[in-house]
Amino acid sequence: MPETAAKAPQTAPCQPDYTRGERQCLHVEELGRTWKLHRTADMETLWENLGREEFGEDERMPYWAELWPASMLLCRWLGRNRELVRGKACLDIGCGLGLTGIVGAWLGARVVGMDHQWPAVYFSRENARLNGVDGPLWTRMDWCAPAFKPRAFDVMWGGDIVYETRFYHPLTRLFRDHLAPGGRIWLAEPRRSVSRPVWERLAGDGFAVRKLLTEPVPVEGYEVTVNLWELSLPE
Repeated sequence: MPETAAKAPQTAPCQPDYTRGERQCLHVEELGRTWKLHRTADMETLWENLGREEFGEDERMPYWAELWPASMLLCRWLGRNRELVRGKACLDIGCGLGLTGIVGAWLGARVVGMDHQWPAVYFSRENARLNGVDGPLWTRMDWCAPAFKPRAFDVMWGGDIVYETRFYHPLTRLFRDHLAPGGRIWLAEPRRSVSRPVWERLAGDGFAVRKLLTEPVPVEGYEVTVNLWELSLPE
């Protein structure tokens, strides 16, 4: 398992404790079973209750509290390609409520799930136990300052993480520094015209970029069309 130099996660003093209170339980039907995910509230509710000081200097929204369609498509892809992750060191970037990391571990991958926000790590760990899955290793870590060994991961994945320009350079550094030779990166995101330049930019910066599939994902009575992309680096 890749090593991490991260300290034990703690709730930041200026942030409310999202881990307390009654649980909402989400149910996700994927890969022939029902996955249960706990949280205390959805992102919109948590956001409405944030004060200016609690919002933080870097404007960290409680994105972790949502179950994103991109993550559900990633789960399907992992299930269809379990032989590519079984026994491999894998990194779940921005683990949120932990769904894709839990599914990856259930399929036999050696998963590290990382998120910048402590409640994501807390609920991911709780949700792994709730679903009877051993692991992954959950760590609070900022992708702007990752503490992994170089070339530590055979596979990386993330659901809807390339949504702001300011994340481009930190994420590409993470990819270059910590992807093992011959490794793969899977990124899922809702189909958006504004995201198209990102994939062209990645190709221009030396990544091999390939769209793997596009599928509709049902979400609360409607469907979201999600793209899945694969990145790799020349050996």
